[in-house]
Amino acid sequence: MKKLILVVFLVVILSGGMAVAAKQNISIVIHGGAGTIQRDQLSAAQEESIKQALQAALDAGYAVLESGGDSTQAIIAAIKVMEDSPNFNAGKGAVYTKPGKHELDASIMRGSDLEAGAVAGVSFTKNPILAAEQVMLNSPHVMLAGSGADTFSELKGLAQVDNDYFDTEARFKAWQEVDAKTKAKKAEIASGQDVLDAEFKFGTVGAVAVDQAGNLAAGTSTGGMTYKAWGRIGDSPVIGAGTYADNRSCGISATGHGEFFIRYAVAHDICARVRYQNKSLQQAADEVIMEELKSVGGSGGIIGMDPAGKPVMVFNTPGMYRGYKTTEKSKVAIYGDE
Repeated sequence: MKKLILVVFLVVILSGGMAVAAKQNISIVIHGGAGTIQRDQLSAAQEESIKQALQAALDAGYAVLESGGDSTQAIIAAIKVMEDSPNFNAGKGAVYTKPGKHELDASIMRGSDLEAGAVAGVSFTKNPILAAEQVMLNSPHVMLAGSGADTFSELKGLAQVDNDYFDTEARFKAWQEVDAKTKAKKAEIASGQDVLDAEFKFGTVGAVAVDQAGNLAAGTSTGGMTYKAWGRIGDSPVIGAGTYADNRSCGISATGHGEFFIRYAVAHDICARVRYQNKSLQQAADEVIMEELKSVGGSGGIIGMDPAGKPVMVFNTPGMYRGYKTTEKSKVAIYGDE
């Protein structure tokens, strides 16, 4: 009898130990834009404000994961914090279009079933990431654009604001600089270099997370490019370019010169290399961002997460607003040498 009790006890202990060993690691990684971000361009106060906003976003997303919430809600929580912060080119703080208005884009994707939703060119939806979620959950479509996307989000009960809600002084000054150069050249639109000179970073925001069930999710939100014209849309709302998530490989959110990220299907390409070539996420991201994209002049970076909860942050620019929080560590950074 004593032997039987001992055997049962050992089985319980061993099985419990196996369960602990197999526990899913929760983790979240975020970005707030990549570009020519250097120490002489930010004051100490600006650095502190940006890092506080990044940490607040991480904490909001991680709190969802820690309480047992799913990865989709975690990335939404993180992205909403950044959309509401004037430090980033998303939501409040979005850049100005050529006519001096704001048009915002966002996308979201679940790795469990490859469901996705996106909006492009919205002008009155306070938090575009919520509109992208509603497209994913409550429409037969993947992307809605322009006034139709705003109308849809309003019908779904999402907060609407006047377009000038997104105004900030810093973004307006950037617009004025590009506008002056354009008029001096008597050009119809600013050149790509004019935009990059006026704007030392690409301020797109994004998040990728894995939850206790092992499900990945990725999301991206942006105000686009300063002085964009004709309803220009970048990579952020394009599934496979700026955002992708698949439990079989990885989750990715990108930031950078969107035209390159669209042409090279950056987010999907990285995940495909992981899935089909059995490469680590770090190796796949390095190949795409540091080699292929960089060789053709594509500037920017990505954040990513593998199914085990390991975050990666890769960029070929001097800096990228970024951070991650895992069960073991939390970190935020701005410059390339951090």
